[in-house]
Amino acid sequence: MTGTPQQDTPGAQGASPLGPEASSASRRRTRRRWLTALVAVLVIAALLAAVWYLWAPHHRPTLREGEVYGIDVSHHQGPVDWAAVADDDVAFAYLKASEGTALVDPRFAEHWIAADDAGIDRGAYHFFTLCTPGAEQAEHFLRTAPPQDGALPPAVDLELVGNCSARPPLDDVLAELDAFLAVVEDAWGTDTLLYVGEDWEGEYPVLDRSDRPRWLVSFLGRPDHDWTVWQVSWWGAVDGISGDVDIDVARLDDLRDR
Repeated sequence: MTGTPQQDTPGAQGASPLGPEASSASRRRTRRRWLTALVAVLVIAALLAAVWYLWAPHHRPTLREGEVYGIDVSHHQGPVDWAAVADDDVAFAYLKASEGTALVDPRFAEHWIAADDAGIDRGAYHFFTLCTPGAEQAEHFLRTAPPQDGALPPAVDLELVGNCSARPPLDDVLAELDAFLAVVEDAWGTDTLLYVGEDWEGEYPVLDRSDRPRWLVSFLGRPDHDWTVWQVSWWGAVDGISGDVDIDVARLDDLRDR
């Protein structure tokens, strides 16, 4: 063929000679930015974890008029130096006494005597199970923690975590709980303090059907419902106890007036 030869124009045969180098440099800059961002996130996360680890166990909310600090313990806390606990501004303690119809906390009697000797107001609590009759649980609790002058009112721990696998109908559970409360309150002559876990309340609501004193859990602030005892944390640090312990706040005068 004859005619004028076609002239090459910029870009007619691909990117300019500098194109691949520029593209590679851009990718490297992008990777560096992502790496820098990732490192920053990891550093911030590590700092937050360190702050939480150092601060959270020792955090106690500011008390209002009529409120005092306390703890709740079981054999899981091991031996307790109750004099040291009292010196750490702990005014009361709820001690696990029993669970179901057979289990007795192996350190209950030890804790009960030693806490009193240290001048700490103490009360006993029972872990309510869904697998045994409420009245029988009450009798077991009363054999373990019979009424005693000067003690705080009895408490019942209502949680699904750690409970048996059975999930009876709501009406059946409420009937068994009522049976437990009737026996305990007849013996003690006072209302029972209800510790109500969020998991329990979601499955078996009890807060709106009773005017008994409430022991509520709230880790980020004061509970939304009315309360007499407030569990602040389960990772607290208290002198005289090795490891974590539940930190509570109570309005003891309100509790004793029930």
